[in-house]
Amino acid sequence: MTTRLAYEGSSDVGVFATLTNSYCLVGSIGSSQNFFSVLESELSDMIPVIPCSVSGTRIIGRLVAGNRHGLVVPSTISESELQHLRNSLPSEVSVKKVEDKLSALGNVIACNDYVALVHPGLDKETQEIIADTLKVEVYRHTIAGQQLVGTYCALSNQGCLVHPSVTRNEQEELSNLLQVPVRTGTINRGQNTIGAGSFVNDWAAFCGVDTTGTEIGVFDQIFNLQNDNSNNNVMMEGVRQSIIDELT
Repeated sequence: MTTRLAYEGSSDVGVFATLTNSYCLVGSIGSSQNFFSVLESELSDMIPVIPCSVSGTRIIGRLVAGNRHGLVVPSTISESELQHLRNSLPSEVSVKKVEDKLSALGNVIACNDYVALVHPGLDKETQEIIADTLKVEVYRHTIAGQQLVGTYCALSNQGCLVHPSVTRNEQEELSNLLQVPVRTGTINRGQNTIGAGSFVNDWAAFCGVDTTGTEIGVFDQIFNLQNDNSNNNVMMEGVRQSIIDELT
């Protein structure tokens, strides 16, 4: 089930954390102990929950992007912050600095373990680094005309929740690219900034305390969080294949 929480009174919890299938990063500067404790209690049996900062700030979710293979960070990260991440992350996770004018990487990249959607204005070299570090196919895209793809969607290997203004045709196009179900929705009582208000992996999701029961129901459904996790991979292979068959 999706868990509601707040970061020092803010429902924009996706600003302060990044969650993948192999680690969770949490903004540590002035961080809410309760926020960290909730994540640790929910996740630490399966993956490390790592307090950290990037560029001297705690807005981890907006500055970095990653998956189980790797993590891309902005060039403004300090050497001590970078070393802390490399020491704390699982050994198989590659960490790479990115030199790009669009340095808020969490806003401009949305990814799972197979595919990344990126801001159309990212440098070609940045796109190649993302592909190599995260081991994904990379597509330049917008969501409901918005270039900040990481802000306006949440994406896992199970599904994708996007800005409520995304059209049916765009949903089908995104499903074709991502090979997961795509659905429109909101977060935090009608907000369209899905990525800023939530974070998710294949078996857990977190959203702001303002999120309604109806919104959580949509989250649980699109990310397949009501089902036994042991059956998820088998079921999702069938879903992916049915999407491909429908759209080809």
